[in-house]
Amino acid sequence: MSAVLSVRDLSVAFDLPAGAATAVDQVSFDIAAGQTLGLVGESGSGKSVTALSLVRLLRAPGRVTSGQVSFGGTNLLALSEREMRAVRGASIGFVFQEPMTALDPVYTIGAQIAEALTVHGVARGQAARDRAVELLEAVRIPNAASRISDYPHQLSGGMRQRVCIAIAIACRPALLIADEPTTALDVTIQAEILDLLREMRQTLGLAMLLITHDLGVVAETADQVAVMYAGRIVEHGPVREVLREPQHPYTRGLLASLPAAARGAALQPIAGTVPMLGAFPKGCTFHPRCPQRFAPCDQAIPAAFHTTPDRSVRCFLHDTHAAR
Repeated sequence: MSAVLSVRDLSVAFDLPAGAATAVDQVSFDIAAGQTLGLVGESGSGKSVTALSLVRLLRAPGRVTSGQVSFGGTNLLALSEREMRAVRGASIGFVFQEPMTALDPVYTIGAQIAEALTVHGVARGQAARDRAVELLEAVRIPNAASRISDYPHQLSGGMRQRVCIAIAIACRPALLIADEPTTALDVTIQAEILDLLREMRQTLGLAMLLITHDLGVVAETADQVAVMYAGRIVEHGPVREVLREPQHPYTRGLLASLPAAARGAALQPIAGTVPMLGAFPKGCTFHPRCPQRFAPCDQAIPAAFHTTPDRSVRCFLHDTHAAR
C-alpha cells in the first residue's frame, strides 16, 4: 500500500539564547490512504511541533533543520510559501488543539467554512453557503441551516470542535492531521468526536495523523502507533501489537501508569519528568528515567532496531551486540 504521507529523518530545532536546541530528532513514518497513525507521548515530547512542521506552520524561533516530508510525491519542505498555501487546508486538513482559538470570534461559523471553500476555489457565494450547511450536517451539528449564522462563542466546546473538523474536511483532503482533538472536552463528547473522525476517515478515505497523549484514544482509533519521547520516536508498529506487547521501557511505563481495572490498585507512575528543551540528556534521552538502563544508554543514541518487519524500537535492550 503506497503512502499518502512519507516523513523521513525530520529534525526541528529552536534557536534559544544558549544556542540551537533540537526538539524533533530524525523522525520517520508513513501513513497510507484510509490508515490512522497515532502519535503518542507525554506533553513536551515534540508531537505538536512535528505536526506543525509537516504543514509548515512552525513559527520562529523553531525551524526544520533536515529531513523530507513527501506528500503525493512532492517534498513539502521544498515548496514556496505560495505553493504550500495551495496544499494546506485543501489537500491536507488540520484540526487544532483548542477550537476557541482556532476559530475567529468575529465571523460566523458559516462564513469561516465558506472561506475555506472560496480560498481554494471549491465554491463561492450561495454555493459555498449551501456547502457549509452540508458540512455542518456531516459533522452532526443539529439545525445546521440556522446554526450557520452563529458565532463561535454561541457554541459548546464539542460543537466548536465539530466546526473545526468541518473546515478541515471542506475541500476533501487526502490527509487529516488532528492535534489533540479531544483536549478539554468531557468524556462523552470525546467519544462523539472520535466516532466522528472515524466516520470521516471511512467516508472520505482519509489518511489521518492523530496526535494524543491518551493511549485509550490510540487503542480505539489508530491502526499504527508511534510512541514519541523527547523528540524521538522510540517505538513504532501496529497498534494492537504495541499495546499488547510493548518493547520499549517508556511504552511499558506509559501502559503501567494507566488506572488499573482492579479497584484500589495503586498507580505505577514513571519516575521523573520529560526533560526541558535544550536540556536533553546525552545518549538515550529516556535513560535517566529508565529502570532497565545499562552501560551504553547514557553514551550513545540507540538505533531503531527492527524486531519484526512491521515493528521498530529505539532501545539498546534490542541490540544483540550491546554488553549488559
